[in-house]
Amino acid sequence: MKYKLKGMTRWVAVGAFALFCAMARGAEPAVAAGYGLTMAPMNQTIIIDPGDSYQTSFRISNPSASTQDTFYKLEAEPFYVSEEGGIVHGAENGSGEIAKWITFDVPTEGKLAPNDTKEIKFTISVPDAAPAGGQYVAISVTASNSPDGEGASSNESESGSGAAIKEERKMTHLVYAEITGNTVKSGEIFDVKVPSFLLSGNISGMATVRNTGNVHGNAEYKLQVYPLFSSEEVYTNEEKPISSIILPNRERFQEVSWEGTPAIGIFNVVFTVEFAGEVQQISKMVIVCPLWLLFIIVFAIVAAIIWLVLRAKARRTRRAE
Repeated sequence: MKYKLKGMTRWVAVGAFALFCAMARGAEPAVAAGYGLTMAPMNQTIIIDPGDSYQTSFRISNPSASTQDTFYKLEAEPFYVSEEGGIVHGAENGSGEIAKWITFDVPTEGKLAPNDTKEIKFTISVPDAAPAGGQYVAISVTASNSPDGEGASSNESESGSGAAIKEERKMTHLVYAEITGNTVKSGEIFDVKVPSFLLSGNISGMATVRNTGNVHGNAEYKLQVYPLFSSEEVYTNEEKPISSIILPNRERFQEVSWEGTPAIGIFNVVFTVEFAGEVQQISKMVIVCPLWLLFIIVFAIVAAIIWLVLRAKARRTRRAE
């Protein structure tokens, strides 16, 4: 009986502790309600003549899963692409003048309720004396959970004092514009490679493309993989090749991989790169051999050599006898 009372006491203590934890959680201040922002499309490519105006748009939405209004602000900022392929806000080589040519046809500040969508219309007015070539602008949309960017709720800080939560999210719609005139579309393709022996990983083709013109261009990368003794492809991205926009005076490294590469096999691989009318293609036999199999092969070769040496020595011994 005494043992049963001790057991009951233990369970009562556990229940009291759980109730205390639940009450403590209920006493905590509520976390800021969810809000969000989506954008479509993320970019667009256009061609404009000097002296012309061009009206275009994109859409922003506050997802239906949100529980709070989204407040947003619009801004036009020039951009360029870094050597690592990242978007950097700022002008370079006069290719960001387009940011001065943009006027918004909607208010630059607004609010989106959950499941609400807004079309962001803007006009690009190109001066008569605009130079030919590429111009690049990012329409930035900065979203927050209140008009002034401060959180709608508070949480306790480590020191115990209340601190407002400030949340901001930023997305950009990229515009790649070509101003007609004396445009130059040229480039260089180099360092085209296909590794011919793999211990692990995927069969890949890689290349670097440099844009030497004065307007952006689209590079395409195609990878085709065939079995060693067959002309029927086991993998190809010909119908949907990898594509990347490369800005003037910039270069881009790109790698294309076959994600379904088996652990063992011998394949014929063709990798093709195209840019500004230039085409480079490389064909290679690729061996995929895991390390454990390589050890087995090396061991088998060494064992065969030792066996042949011993056999030859035994023959010489028998002849001498």
